[in-house]
Amino acid sequence: MTRAPAAAAKSTVTVVESRVMGKFTGERRTRILFICHGNICRSTMAQCVMQWLVDERGMGDRFTIDSAATTNEEIGMPIYPPARDKLREMGIPIVPHHARRIQAGEDAGWDYIVCMDDENIRHLRRILGPENCWNVRKLLSFCGESGSVADPWYTGDFDATYDDVLRGCEAMLAEIG
Repeated sequence: MTRAPAAAAKSTVTVVESRVMGKFTGERRTRILFICHGNICRSTMAQCVMQWLVDERGMGDRFTIDSAATTNEEIGMPIYPPARDKLREMGIPIVPHHARRIQAGEDAGWDYIVCMDDENIRHLRRILGPENCWNVRKLLSFCGESGSVADPWYTGDFDATYDDVLRGCEAMLAEIG
């Protein structure tokens, strides 16, 4: 499996502010942001699947998991109904969600920014700047593959997308968990 680039000498664990009774707990969490074009299908499916995987392993308190788009097209929209239906069919809980776009400067808040395809990476380089993409990878790279997660928006094949997302998330968790 490929590893994060050497430039990613930053820790893959971030200390985030967590308040319990108004006190800083110094809780250490790995922060993952999944990215796709509109943030209503693939990235949201990955967010739900990864959250389920870490929760099932009793590791939910060690991770912060979110998703975002590279475009404004679907901002504010919930998960796309066929994606939601596929997750429910597979017994994956749906996280509360409204599509949002990643913002310039947001890269510093994430240990991993995980894209679904090469177009997502090109858009991120424009949004974040190429020098700020040290923590960007494609999801299937965790499986040792260079391909993209199947895009159901064009194919309608949510089974293939789910299979790619599950394989990628399991491999990612095995590598970083």
